[in-house]
Amino acid sequence: MLVLGIDPGLAILGYGVVEKDHNKLCTLDYGTVTTPSRMNTAQRLVRIYDGVCELMDKFCPDAVAVEELFFNKNVKTAISIGEARGVAIVAAAQYDVPIYEYTPLQVKQAVVGYGRAEKRQVQHMVKMLLGLRDIPKPDDAADALAISICHLNNIDMYKLLKYR
Repeated sequence: MLVLGIDPGLAILGYGVVEKDHNKLCTLDYGTVTTPSRMNTAQRLVRIYDGVCELMDKFCPDAVAVEELFFNKNVKTAISIGEARGVAIVAAAQYDVPIYEYTPLQVKQAVVGYGRAEKRQVQHMVKMLLGLRDIPKPDDAADALAISICHLNNIDMYKLLKYR
């Protein structure tokens, strides 16, 4: 199974493409879709949309996993992340693949085994689980890889629940 993980953001949207074959995780790609602050919001959202469509075309994932929006004290930031998240979901949905959403707590639990883990612990486990030489950079890409791992660790649970 091949999963595209997305860590949404307006300035930086992280992505991670991970494949699981016979319980072995393999990183196919990771990186970011970036938008300059000088662009107006509509143009930035179009760039995110196009970037996600390019990833969908290139990798043809079996599923897309997106981090759910957590409450942010800065309302303006929360709204812009929500807009970017919505655009990414719409872009992926056009490819008729299942889209799964995970909270930051679920991602940490799936990757580290502890829902209150620190960011550095999650990044280290991503490196270890994927057999990478270094912790993926930037943080947004590492987070997206963690979201992919979270889904791959939870997909069997979804299958069980579906057939009950």
